[in-house]
Amino acid sequence: MRLVLFLMWLLHWLPLSVLGRIGAGVGRLLFMLIRSRRHITLTNLRLCLPHLSEVEREKIAKQHFEMYARSVLERGILWWGSEARLKRLIQVDPKVPLEVIQSGPTILMCPHFVCLDVAGVAVMLESSLCSIYTEQRNKVFDRALRQGRSRFRPVKLFSRAEGVKPIIRAMTKEGLPYFMLPDMDFGVKNAEFIPFFGIPAATLTAMPRLAASTGARIVPVIATMLPHYRGWKVTFHPPWENYPGDEDMTTATRRMNAFIEQEILKAPSEYFWAHKRFKTRPEGVPSVY
Repeated sequence: MRLVLFLMWLLHWLPLSVLGRIGAGVGRLLFMLIRSRRHITLTNLRLCLPHLSEVEREKIAKQHFEMYARSVLERGILWWGSEARLKRLIQVDPKVPLEVIQSGPTILMCPHFVCLDVAGVAVMLESSLCSIYTEQRNKVFDRALRQGRSRFRPVKLFSRAEGVKPIIRAMTKEGLPYFMLPDMDFGVKNAEFIPFFGIPAATLTAMPRLAASTGARIVPVIATMLPHYRGWKVTFHPPWENYPGDEDMTTATRRMNAFIEQEILKAPSEYFWAHKRFKTRPEGVPSVY
């Protein structure tokens, strides 16, 4: 892993147009070699985008592998690139919502697009934050990841095992926005089977519950790649009004999934399809994988 990190550090000096093309080439190779992840990706696309032909879905899958590999290599720029370079490459639309963050508890809801780390950097260039963190198995990579994500400002990272209390304290007592990634399958605990592109998916109901208990405002954040290797775009959507309001948690979580679906359709190859989004099935329902 030290060798991999050293290689990432060396490559980060390259122009993004060169580094991105290297990453895309690696992605094409991985699409051919990693059959298990290719199968997961194509299965997800078949379930979620049934209106497309098999050829169209395979094209998206290939592009997804290219963009995912790019995002890994381009992470070197996020970890070691200068602040000036990052500000030049990251297009923020319209701006980091500092006025919302400073007005009270805020949840920055960031779905799993491949370059979501760029969204975190865009925020940390202007504000500290808190988030949930899954410790990496490799200690060397874990340390590099933590340092890379907190090099501009202190970041409070909590483990999922700590529960929600430290997050609430950070949001309400310290004024830190909560950078939340709400759209992965973590099993049935604290989750409900909410439709995702019409397929029941184990989905955490934590976001509306947290918003209801703290009065937090939800600001969706979407990170995508700019065309022609020009950098990345981080879009901060307007805060959701009255969320969850009078809605029950199931309905509010469905609204979250519907928003994520809408954003995926704008850039389908950049969503993290290689994750087993439908790993947990309702009782008696066989695995889709």
